[in-house]
Amino acid sequence: MQNKKLKWKSDFEKSVIIENFVNRGWIKSQDKEEDSSDWNVYWATVWNVRNIFNPKSGFRLNDQQIINHFPNHYELTRKDCMVKNLKRFKREQDKETYEQQGWNFDFLPTTYVFPGEYSLFVEEFHRCPNQTWIVKPAARSQGKGIFLLRKIQQLKKIAGTTVTNNMTQLNLASKENYVVSKYIDNPLLIGGKKFDLRMYVLVTNYKPLKVWIYNKGFGRFCNEQYTTDVAEIENMFVHLTNVAIQQYSDKYSQKHGGKYSIDALKFYVESAYGTEAFQKMMDDIHSIMLTSLKSVQAVIQNDKHCFEMYGYDILLDANLKPWLIEINASPSLTTTTPVDKNLKLNLINDVYNIVLPNDDFPDNEQKQQQITKVGGFSVLYDESLDLMNRKAQKRQSVKIWK
Repeated sequence: MQNKKLKWKSDFEKSVIIENFVNRGWIKSQDKEEDSSDWNVYWATVWNVRNIFNPKSGFRLNDQQIINHFPNHYELTRKDCMVKNLKRFKREQDKETYEQQGWNFDFLPTTYVFPGEYSLFVEEFHRCPNQTWIVKPAARSQGKGIFLLRKIQQLKKIAGTTVTNNMTQLNLASKENYVVSKYIDNPLLIGGKKFDLRMYVLVTNYKPLKVWIYNKGFGRFCNEQYTTDVAEIENMFVHLTNVAIQQYSDKYSQKHGGKYSIDALKFYVESAYGTEAFQKMMDDIHSIMLTSLKSVQAVIQNDKHCFEMYGYDILLDANLKPWLIEINASPSLTTTTPVDKNLKLNLINDVYNIVLPNDDFPDNEQKQQQITKVGGFSVLYDESLDLMNRKAQKRQSVKIWK
């Protein structure tokens, strides 16, 4: 299809997506039907991707079409599925094997999926009576439905839910699953405020696994000073970093949107803790990314028409230990500041420079070319190389931030 203008379709009216398509000279598909096949490039909602890959739909992608999600992406991006897959993957690895491979599983706080693991949670709750827990709906985003818990009876906050007096049974009114995790109550603070990291990872293939990591991202800050005071347990401006929550705070700044660049955070950590501490922190984060992706490699339906740009949310504790909070299949592309828009414009541009080099669909030979850097993306892991070189050399962490 070289020299022929590609047709694009998007379910999102986001400027960073549409401007990228327009800047490339691509042509907008004029077919308004949801099941239209008159497109080459589709930035779709997760729901439409599911419909496209539903065998009953009769839809088949051709060699000149690419879409932004794998068929069952939710295996990693639904909170309950992510937890189940990580637990399963850990059970499947014997200690010697995962130590040799460098897999690290000590990055997920103790977590239970409701309602199935409620009885296990109650046992742990009694063992740790002073522990604060965080309760999240498994399939919602933007901080919706999240609350902190110190007493089991607080589970009644889930609409219509009842808890028996002896706490042996949880009756969820809805069919929605929840995940309940130990709350990391000693987060790294900057200016006395809690924050987490939003980092971007691109997967272009699962079998063999190929992972790209973006060298730009940002910290999302709370607007209120952090405290463990029980009186503030319901103050989400203290505890939740989601911009969708923080934007309603009286202290929210339109100037920076509560976001600070990875580069600024790098400068802070290196100044306060040293360069080696920062690099170890980044190595640990890379390990989290690889382990989580490996945990779903066997269950994700690999498809040559698909790629996935994940938004990883990582929390650092006071010891610079990173914890995985969640992984987003549709990280927000809403922009709150000019800096934010520039980052996301470049991010999407670099994604398509990788998956559609020279605005063309790469053949097998092009796909096998060993390109390790495109724009802000660098290859974090290429299993095809790892398989070839496994006996000759040990995989090393990519040092992106120099």
